[in-house]
Amino acid sequence: MKHSTTEIGIVQTQFATVADELVLESGEKLGPVTLAYETYGELNAGKSNAVLICHALSGDAHVAGYHKGENKPGWWDDMVGHGKAFDTDKYYVICSNVLGGCKGSTGPGSVNPKTGQPYGLHFPLITIGDMVKAQQLLIKQLGIDKLCSVAGGSMGGMQALEWLRSAPDKLESAILIATAAMHSPQQIAFNEVGRQAIMADHYWHDGNYYEGRSPAKGLAVARMVGHITYMSETSMLDKFGRQQKNEKQPFKFTADFEVEGYLQNKGDSFVKRFDANSYLYITKAMDFFDLTEEKPLHEIFKGLDAKLLVIAFRSDWLYPVWQSQQIVKACKIAGLNATYCEIDSTYGHDAFLLEIEQEAHLVSHFLKRVSNGYDVTGEYAI
Repeated sequence: MKHSTTEIGIVQTQFATVADELVLESGEKLGPVTLAYETYGELNAGKSNAVLICHALSGDAHVAGYHKGENKPGWWDDMVGHGKAFDTDKYYVICSNVLGGCKGSTGPGSVNPKTGQPYGLHFPLITIGDMVKAQQLLIKQLGIDKLCSVAGGSMGGMQALEWLRSAPDKLESAILIATAAMHSPQQIAFNEVGRQAIMADHYWHDGNYYEGRSPAKGLAVARMVGHITYMSETSMLDKFGRQQKNEKQPFKFTADFEVEGYLQNKGDSFVKRFDANSYLYITKAMDFFDLTEEKPLHEIFKGLDAKLLVIAFRSDWLYPVWQSQQIVKACKIAGLNATYCEIDSTYGHDAFLLEIEQEAHLVSHFLKRVSNGYDVTGEYAI
């Protein structure tokens, strides 16, 4: 794992009303719809160098650089910037907070114009398709007709897949990292445990908690469960072992082991930046996502001109390699130009945020070939 010291510097989140009224896949209508987004680099004269980065479940529009007064960079800062994988000297990089989110985009915590109160559970059910539809409106509003690439890991990869399905003529390529064309029963099960933890919290109040205490304990537990799935057995053993905390208290079911303290800290920090209802809605959207619902995956890919880079991590048991291989197999059957790379990492699902050096090499090489029109087909194990 290698981190670059090259920084973008101070960036500012922007906001765009992309629709006065958006018709959702459920048939319900939502509006007005605002998306928070950030951009990096410059759009070229031909408007052909735009790259959209889609974030995962708990991410946001702040993918790189720093916000004024903060010392923590964006969530993929090591991949975006001068000389990095998504080189801002070459590409105009865009990242937006998803519909249903809680970092500036319209979500359950937003004010319902009909009532003047936060939506809560009156917010309609949303899908990955709805998220992408809102993104497409944003891209159009930015004056971009076709993207050089759409990239994302985990839920971000699902959004990239949805772009391929719903707007294949609007992108040159897609980068799919540690993702799936549909959730497995195990993946749905883990999300359901998190949702039940939130809804069992005394302060959830059927989603009407915005004027009082939030369901912090339930959301923290949901995040703790999530973090267990993001790591691998090897990474947890290497990081914590059975090491006990130095400041242990008398036996009271407190955090005696380092791994317990780590999970509790992750849960406690998460509730300070994320909305519990957004967690419910977004995880449900992930669970409902099924690219094969109407027809086989290879039929969806048939006739597409876009080039694909698919990256998987061998220790990822949340989004195991077979799910990425399923996507690649469908590409091959459909005759779609696809490159598949398996990285031998011990970090588990978190590897897509941590294996920077290897990811950067693959992504930058892929984008260079896409931009120059070279063939990018191949299979690699790293």
